[in-house]
Amino acid sequence: MKVKVSGRNLEVTDALKNSVIAKLERFGKYFKNDIEAKATLSVQKNRQIVEITIPINGTLLRAEESTMDMYASIDKAIDKLYKQMEKHKTRLEKRYHGHDTIRFEQIPNIPDDENQEKKIVKTKRFAIKPMDAEEAVLQMDLVGHNFFVFTNAETDEVNVVYKRKDGQYGLIEPYV
Repeated sequence: MKVKVSGRNLEVTDALKNSVIAKLERFGKYFKNDIEAKATLSVQKNRQIVEITIPINGTLLRAEESTMDMYASIDKAIDKLYKQMEKHKTRLEKRYHGHDTIRFEQIPNIPDDENQEKKIVKTKRFAIKPMDAEEAVLQMDLVGHNFFVFTNAETDEVNVVYKRKDGQYGLIEPYV
């Protein structure tokens, strides 16, 4: 497994880089091909944030953790990735059966109660009215949700605004 470590608002020391690489290389036993994991370490105010992404044939394993200590954030993010792999083992097996990307025999089995497929249990329909992103954020706050789907009045495409963990807002726009 190839590991790229970068820093945002932070100079990545050799000790931090070696810690991330050592922990992510343990995931190498789960993958058959050379997979490239990307780890981004950043600091915002007093928070030490680690974001790790591992792309696998169009699927993305992603973990983001934030604590007061960078090493604790790294450990929590690694644990989160491991749990994602355990949780989605069955789904990954179905999707990549016959592909040589993941070594499924290495991923431990989890108890049957968590191994059940997730189902859609409710469907909502609603009219989408054209508005700009700022108005969509206001509407989202009014309804008390953490995301809001709307038609962008400028581009006439469906967009999504969402509330980020840091309290700011994000905008998802489709592209072709």
